Amino acid sequence: MPLSFSVLLSADPQLFAILCGGFGLLIGSFLNVVIHRLPKIMERDWGAQCAALRGEDAPSATPYNLMVPRSACTSCGHLIGAMENIPVLSYAWLRGKCAGCGAHISLRYPLVEALTGLLSAFTAWHFGFGWAAAGALLLVWMLIALTFIDFDTQLLPDDMTLPLLWLGLLFNLGGVFVPLDQAVVGAIMGYMVLWSIYWLFKLITGKEGMGYGDFKLLAAIGAWLGWKMLPLVILLSSFIGALVGIVLIVLARRGRSVPIPFGPYLAGGGLVALFWGAPILQAYLAGF
Repeated sequence: MPLSFSVLLSADPQLFAILCGGFGLLIGSFLNVVIHRLPKIMERDWGAQCAALRGEDAPSATPYNLMVPRSACTSCGHLIGAMENIPVLSYAWLRGKCAGCGAHISLRYPLVEALTGLLSAFTAWHFGFGWAAAGALLLVWMLIALTFIDFDTQLLPDDMTLPLLWLGLLFNLGGVFVPLDQAVVGAIMGYMVLWSIYWLFKLITGKEGMGYGDFKLLAAIGAWLGWKMLPLVILLSSFIGALVGIVLIVLARRGRSVPIPFGPYLAGGGLVALFWGAPILQAYLAGF
């Protein structure tokens, strides 16, 4: 009697990783759409809300969401066909140029696709077939999208951070990553720690050191990984953020007054904690 597909994936971690890597490439293509369109959708919504508050009719606009309209070249409007939308390969085939007008296509698109594919394959290999891999894949994909959105706009949309928080609690109802009580406390502490730092910094300097989206992102990471991982996530993200900030100031001559998004570093710290948090903590505690 032939093995079921799920049993086959459980028995062959390499096959599971390869399949998830291929599927991750497709997800990466969709994440490019999310990264590009979600901030614009939010801007449209804000415009409509402002118009309503002023008692004006909302400005008429063509439908614009994650599905409509079809993806097109931003320079000439050339609609991107199926053969031009194959993750990574189409970019190489087109030599990074639009098939319609020859305009340069940002290297960001294949990079996001390749990064999502590689991280998806590694996640599948690391966790193996099961609910942990399913949850970790969702977390990885959303952190990738949030990272690039924050880089572009310095926004961490509630439409992503809040569902990410609830999904973490949902997966931990069954203790997939941590017991539910640790997940709940992690969500609370994740928010309150950065909220406290924000207000302390504002009271001392009169300036805002970070945005509320950062609070919600760390709360979401706490909901997935539990409160015990929060110190590690904060330490890693602060170290990486400070290092990148110094490099930008020294090499790119970026002024100290220019804000640097913190969300990508929180996401990076969260990913490190997801994959290696437990052994890092064990090694640290073993030193005492």
